[in-house]
Amino acid sequence: MAPEKLTEYERKRLENIKRNEEMLAALKVHAKASDLSAASKRQRVEIKAYKVSPQKKSKPETPIVLRRSLRTQGMQPDSKGLSDHSVASDPKTSKSVSPKKSSAMTGPLSFKNAYVETGTFVSLVDVFLSVAKKPHFGEIKEEFNASLDYEMKPKVGVSVSVKEDGVKACKDENLGFVIKDEFNGFKTCKDEGLGVGSCDLIKGVVKTEKIEVGSCVDIGSLTLKPENIARIMPGRITQMKFLPCSDVRMVVAGSKLGNITFWNLDSQQDEDNGIYLFRTHLGPISGIVTQQYCLSKIFTSCYDGLIRLMDAEKEVFDLVYSSEYAVFSLSQQPNNVNTLYFGEGQGGLNIWDVRSRKSATEWLLHEARINTIDFNPRNPNIMATSSTDGTACIWDLRSMATDKPEPMKVLSHKRAVHSAYFSPSGSSLATTSFDDTIGIWSGVNFENTSMIHHNNQTGRWISSFRAIWGWDDSCVFIGNMTRTVEVISPAQRRSVATLQSPYISAIPCRFHAHPHQVGTLAGATGGGQVYVWTSD
Repeated sequence: MAPEKLTEYERKRLENIKRNEEMLAALKVHAKASDLSAASKRQRVEIKAYKVSPQKKSKPETPIVLRRSLRTQGMQPDSKGLSDHSVASDPKTSKSVSPKKSSAMTGPLSFKNAYVETGTFVSLVDVFLSVAKKPHFGEIKEEFNASLDYEMKPKVGVSVSVKEDGVKACKDENLGFVIKDEFNGFKTCKDEGLGVGSCDLIKGVVKTEKIEVGSCVDIGSLTLKPENIARIMPGRITQMKFLPCSDVRMVVAGSKLGNITFWNLDSQQDEDNGIYLFRTHLGPISGIVTQQYCLSKIFTSCYDGLIRLMDAEKEVFDLVYSSEYAVFSLSQQPNNVNTLYFGEGQGGLNIWDVRSRKSATEWLLHEARINTIDFNPRNPNIMATSSTDGTACIWDLRSMATDKPEPMKVLSHKRAVHSAYFSPSGSSLATTSFDDTIGIWSGVNFENTSMIHHNNQTGRWISSFRAIWGWDDSCVFIGNMTRTVEVISPAQRRSVATLQSPYISAIPCRFHAHPHQVGTLAGATGGGQVYVWTSD
């Protein structure tokens, strides 16, 4: 059977298809599309992770009893209802009740019973014992005295990232900080009057330069390397601190599940990656405080109402305090190793004497829970508290009344205040609120107010953002919902730089700047990951 003859239309159609395929092959469109697709995909790198030992599920000792209603059993319904005492309200309505604690968690926990990873924790104990007796807190005092002179001794400045059409970065000799001049188009400029080097500008792109301002670190030099990324625990990280030690880079973190993890970034052992995971609490970790002058002891607090003291020398998590109410925050006054300050229940502050194991003072400072407690580094008698009641208060511990204490200053927001931290010099206070603002309070009596807009709506799966100070008063770090880190200048009242990396796969929400290594910044996520930026 002879093939059917093509019509003129079909013949031209086949010729057009053939000609288009030859043209696409000559332009290499398919190859470029595959290359673009591969480049747009997020880079995945091998990161360190914890290794939990498998546990067999134990069979229940008691048999399972099926529930049956009175009707199916042929019995008359019970119409008495609840008794009066069962529906009576708790007279202590000002405090939140903590989760029920098992008998095994209400006493001291040994490292062996609390350790949930494979391998051993011997190397961790060795690290703590090696740094326990070194006077690291003396170095903090020297660094703090040097930081007080940061305005008189300008150092390397920050690098500015462009967010709109362009930025002209220059230095004002009178103000001493970077200012940004927004414009459209592109040009190469050099401001002779201000004495700043030339900056090559293209629309949407800026070639950043080191500009001398009052910052002790070049923000543009902060880099995130794959070896400084690890998933150290399951669940959301609620607290994270660096061990205040100049010899060892160690991160101590707590999660929503009640785990405490120690990550030694300088560990050379491949079997454990320097990650040690312990199960010490039953609820979200609310505070981590390193014992002053003895780095082998670390306090941890939790929503379960317990405060524990990790003692590496004794290899135990000792029980310091137990309450039926939740503990939402924990802090310790500088140069006072015998006292703990923690927020308990709805607005209560408890001052606990560690030696006598008794409460020295109890105050009701807020109408809702206290989220953070911080002390002024210049004057430790000045304390700042942030609360869910929408306020942050500054207190003078020397003049607080026993029955009804009055704050020195009330800093108001429209919604809950997640944090309030003093700057390294003690002259400013940074607050973070759920009303999408970061408050900068400065002046002799903190009367000067600057409200900087920032999206703080993190949702239920991510810990709330808390803005922290860097290594001086020049910048504040806070997470961003775009998986970046915003660097905010209090002087300019705006974001001046952004830390971003293709290695970031989640939103960093909690941060801590290393107290002894300038340029080392850690950020934690809701998935148990920790990112550590270092300065080259």
